[in-house]
Amino acid sequence: MSAPAPHPLAIVDAEPLPRQEEVLTEAALAFVTELHRRFTPRRDELLARRAERRAEIARTSTLDFLPETSAVRADDSWRVAPAPEALNDRRVEITGPTDRKMTINALNSGAKVWLADFEDASAPTWENVILGQLNLINAYTRTIDFTDPVSGKSYALRPDGELATVVTRPRGWHLNERHLTDADGTQVPGALVDFGLYFFHNAQRLLDLGKGPYFYLPKTESHLEARLWNDVFVFAQDYAGIPQGTVRATVLIETITAAYEMEEILYELRDHASGLNAGRWDYLFSIVKNFRDGGEKFVLPDRNAVTMTAPFMRAYTELLVHTCHKRGAHAIGGMAAFIPSRRDPEVNKIAFEKVRADKDREANDGFDGSWVAHPDLVPIALESFDRVLGDRPNQKDRLREDVDVSAADLIAIDSLEATPTYAGLVNAVQVGIRYIEAWLRGLGAVAIFNLMEDAATAEISRSQIWQWINAGVVLDTGELVTAELARRVAAEELSNIRGELGEENFAAGHWQQAHDLLLTVALDEDYADFLTLPAYEQLKG
Repeated sequence: MSAPAPHPLAIVDAEPLPRQEEVLTEAALAFVTELHRRFTPRRDELLARRAERRAEIARTSTLDFLPETSAVRADDSWRVAPAPEALNDRRVEITGPTDRKMTINALNSGAKVWLADFEDASAPTWENVILGQLNLINAYTRTIDFTDPVSGKSYALRPDGELATVVTRPRGWHLNERHLTDADGTQVPGALVDFGLYFFHNAQRLLDLGKGPYFYLPKTESHLEARLWNDVFVFAQDYAGIPQGTVRATVLIETITAAYEMEEILYELRDHASGLNAGRWDYLFSIVKNFRDGGEKFVLPDRNAVTMTAPFMRAYTELLVHTCHKRGAHAIGGMAAFIPSRRDPEVNKIAFEKVRADKDREANDGFDGSWVAHPDLVPIALESFDRVLGDRPNQKDRLREDVDVSAADLIAIDSLEATPTYAGLVNAVQVGIRYIEAWLRGLGAVAIFNLMEDAATAEISRSQIWQWINAGVVLDTGELVTAELARRVAAEELSNIRGELGEENFAAGHWQQAHDLLLTVALDEDYADFLTLPAYEQLKG
């Protein structure tokens, strides 16, 4: 590493954590300071550009492929850099936060990759941010173990050759780290904190292990945001004195605007790109957010009715596979979020069949791998991809030249015949309240009704309530969706939760606060860009 300059960063309103000094070293903070100094102004400009683009969509109710980048799309000669060996076979990836138990279980899961998540599956308390980094450092030095205080069960890492390759997901560009500020009191972007601390402590260590610092990039909205990440990578590698191209990034195509710039995103990151991923819930949330003024033709039905076989979702995923393989990148499919029941084998049987069908479809469509949320789903997904891939690490040679997706296909929301239902409204309220309550307790990945929910599912839930009210949707019951109806459903859900938990447990939680916050972001005329922004202001720790 370069000789660190004195850093001006201050830790604000954060209780000291055990061993935080191992993460927040002078040299690591000097590196984060330099990232902040060089790149935060451009981050700010790009966030302003997001607002301008959203205003243009509100005016036109349409999107198209960019005319100014047509040369990039037309040039068939460029490819992304070849995948490193550790990222060549990605047929099953498990996702989850970086708490100590999850770190061990995910690495041991049998998946090829673990998405170590500082973003949607992690509430950004200071403890989660800093001790999550410490857990990853300890995993690479094999100094991590865990004993469950309730069951007494002990957890330890398997041999190195059996562990998943780690791909770390920092926070999106829109989130700041409120506990870390510069000399002017400006908060450092959470993305630069998560990336900077992880890269500083682990880049060389990972190279020594035959791997490298690999990342998932969330919430990307344009190729210009990908260009910013690429510049961050170039600077970081020079700073650390490691070869250019050591960093590899997989970009989540989970915003509707990014779906129109897939090739350009890969082009900007081409020396560091390793693939694109199809993220379902955030993608639907982005459609609602961007086209919320577009009227009836953009109204989404119940979130669980919008499967990956919906025509506009098929257009998105098939374009992603075609784009990735045309450019030599991996195409990674979506999440199987089911959480197996320990009490109901019949629920598991039905859910496992759905997971298998979903993973079979992805493998047959040309995806090179896919996500699961629970270790019990790893064998199911492996079986689907093993059947198609055999001994091959991927199917990037399958170019899907049959795919022909127009700009209109990606936003043909009205091609879906399903319509909003009262049960869908109730589910949106239930998931929203229950998830937000857990998030306010510092939990980002939460099992609700046998599904692993994260911030993206809460976003689509509250966004649909907002959309249905503002579009004047009439439900299958004949009821008009109004703010008053949403309040009534939310009050009923709060009462039901109180009955489930009992008065003492209810009072010990954040249930009223979660109820109020959901209604705020679902009913306010001024639509909040991200639920996590007002929620972060209420998050303790």
